[in-house]
Amino acid sequence: MREAAADAEVGDDVYGEDPTINELEAAFADVVGKDDALFVPSGTMGNQIAARVHTERGQEALVEEESHIYKWELGGLAQHAELQVRTIAAGDRGDVTPEAVADGYVEADDHRPGTGLLCLENTHNSKGGTAIRADRIDAACEAAHDRGVSVHLDGARLFNAAAALETDAARLAREVDSVMCCLSKGLGAPVGSMLAGDAAFVDAAHRIRKLLGGGMRQAGMVAAPGLLALENRDRLADDHENARQLAEGLDAIGGLSAREPETNIVLVETNEPAERFLGRCERNDVLGVPFGEYVVRFCTHLDVDDADIETAIRRIERAA
Repeated sequence: MREAAADAEVGDDVYGEDPTINELEAAFADVVGKDDALFVPSGTMGNQIAARVHTERGQEALVEEESHIYKWELGGLAQHAELQVRTIAAGDRGDVTPEAVADGYVEADDHRPGTGLLCLENTHNSKGGTAIRADRIDAACEAAHDRGVSVHLDGARLFNAAAALETDAARLAREVDSVMCCLSKGLGAPVGSMLAGDAAFVDAAHRIRKLLGGGMRQAGMVAAPGLLALENRDRLADDHENARQLAEGLDAIGGLSAREPETNIVLVETNEPAERFLGRCERNDVLGVPFGEYVVRFCTHLDVDDADIETAIRRIERAA
């Protein structure tokens, strides 16, 4: 990817003249089955742009109560799009139901601004990388669209969901109005995400990207690794198998309880504060993040092979 960045053909993307960016945007739109796509520096920016484009100031956004766009994006829905947020519960999997959409929906009138957007997430990060089936996404979208509400899909790890469910990303994103995917994480690019939708949506998103400081010049140097990242989506099942092996190994260690993962995220419950446990893991050269007072998260990716999994298990056992 460093070589691809160095050798990339570049132009001025602010004027739409970077050929590598243009190639990446066309390729991504094709992969997710949308008319057009836009390269953005980060998934958070992609989500925030989508919210701004789909809504009017003051409207409500329906979001799952543990969704990334709600918990981990610095209140951006309020700051950038000036939206009110109404949270809905979606159980252990983050699987938003049509009933939850109907219950959360607010009709606009002279006193209330109404619901302007439904945000979904797949895979669901806080739930441990759960892969949401296409029919479940379709049902939530139908409930929203019947009420005139647009749907944005935070698909930061959408290709992981597609691999786990043995389906196409385009099928998972078929009914949503916009979708964001990260080129980093399991796909391995050093930076960048993609935002896709119909042509009118992407045209509006391009203007908001500029507003948020995302207009870039010779951005082909980060788009070239992104093109390689798209090719890596075919190997994500390897990460999922490594995650299962990691979870099985950690679950056998005293004081740890690992959930069976669906994709590449392994959540582990600890019998001591997560920060303390992770401190010892780091001293044994294994990195993770706290995901609650007594829960830690480990992720597998293309730089971790099955031998590394065995090494990690041994080191985490020593730490525990």
